[in-house]
Amino acid sequence: MNYTFCVPCLLGVEGLVADELRYQHFEGVRTENGRVYFEGPMAECARANLRLRCGERVLLRLASFPAYTFEDLFQGVKSIPWADYLQSDSIFPVVGYCVGSQLHSVPDCQRIIKKAVVECLKERCNLSWFPETGVKYQIRFALLEDQAEIYLDTTGAPLYKRGYRLATQQAPLRETLAASLVKITRYRGREELIDPFCGSGTLAIEAAMVCCRIAPGARRSFEGEDWLFEDNACWEEERQRALGEEVREKLPITASDISGEAVELARENARRAGVEDLITIRRADALGLPYTGRKGVLLTNPPYGQRLSTQEEARALYDGLGRVLHQTPGLKKYIITSDPEFETYFGAKADKRRKLYNGMLKCQLFMYYKQAVEEGREKRR
Repeated sequence: MNYTFCVPCLLGVEGLVADELRYQHFEGVRTENGRVYFEGPMAECARANLRLRCGERVLLRLASFPAYTFEDLFQGVKSIPWADYLQSDSIFPVVGYCVGSQLHSVPDCQRIIKKAVVECLKERCNLSWFPETGVKYQIRFALLEDQAEIYLDTTGAPLYKRGYRLATQQAPLRETLAASLVKITRYRGREELIDPFCGSGTLAIEAAMVCCRIAPGARRSFEGEDWLFEDNACWEEERQRALGEEVREKLPITASDISGEAVELARENARRAGVEDLITIRRADALGLPYTGRKGVLLTNPPYGQRLSTQEEARALYDGLGRVLHQTPGLKKYIITSDPEFETYFGAKADKRRKLYNGMLKCQLFMYYKQAVEEGREKRR
């Protein structure tokens, strides 16, 4: 049986998620703000959960309908054939959000949806009470501009929780965003990649996983694996197929940080991800590294001045980074930060900028393809 699946994603990466799906030959791919849809059987759902690098989760869409009143919401949810999906002992919590809709109370919507599911099951199962002691089916809803979308969450813990990063620094870069940045650089391991502010190592680890074809979800579990309305053997089949495609080779990826604690954390995360012996992680001051004459990609997430340092300290760091990188024509530079004045302190206008979100934090990726730093500094003198 074919279903419609929805992949929510961080704003700004919808095109990357769609490209991932199309490149891997998923069908019916289409994009909207903050989400991407595709079509297919449950095996395709398993494949997406295991292999998608940039999406946040995979949802099975059950219905879409206008909901201006609570009665509209109740009747729309009740019309879904819930007994085709849930069992009499299933656990079915409800979560969701409302944006720009007349129904704006999330708790009230949760209660209405829960009641509608129960009433539907009562009619279909001839039961008056449901113990909720069995398999979990997380119901998710979205009310956007009075349009209700009802889903079952196949993923569980979000896809950015790969399983390799148990401990984090104070300001970690979400794994799905790190993978998105790697995709933007089009890095494939044929040239050097440098991250001089590596923190917990996420950028370097995600880059290594891309190069080694390590499926990000291959070593974790998903709630959809336990569902009973479809043959779930496809999940293990897809997992074994993904594991069989992995390759292992030493990569020209170097991650460093001035903090010894961060370096140890990055090494431990790399070990858990299975790439510790494939990349180089070391302690170093980003402003003291030898950049002159190097070729490849510099991809980094320096302190923003929000949680790890003051804004003045962060901007002084940007100035220093611009100074040490001003004669590095062989390095393509990709720097993500939430500071809108980054270019001023770095000393050059980016060749291209891209708006992205690190969780709820609005950031920009500043991309330098040309030797523009030196020219910018001449204008400032």
